[in-house]
Amino acid sequence: MTDEAMQPFERIAQDVREQVRLGQLKPSDKLPSTRELASKYAVAPGTVQRAFAELRRDGVIYSHKGRGSFIRENALEALADPTTQAIRRLEEQVANLTTRLERVEQNQSSGSAQP
Repeated sequence: MTDEAMQPFERIAQDVREQVRLGQLKPSDKLPSTRELASKYAVAPGTVQRAFAELRRDGVIYSHKGRGSFIRENALEALADPTTQAIRRLEEQVANLTTRLERVEQNQSSGSAQP
């Protein structure tokens, strides 16, 4: 989608996502206020709130009433494509199964040594 075809809230959300991908925004970083972003993008505060709602839904940010909005610890993972996310989950499962198998084998070898 070109920038011209994007709704303003989509452009704001896309800019935040890109800043996270590039490392310009890091986990726990505080985002500018709704008012500041509304001024920067020349939009109504409600437009920024809509962008924040999308980013919260996607797991990129979290908000605390009265404190602001912040980048989530796992924001980069939330931005990964679904295939990459599935591969990461499978890698974690394989690592967990490997650990469990090693424990079983260790228990069997120590159990067979007993009379």
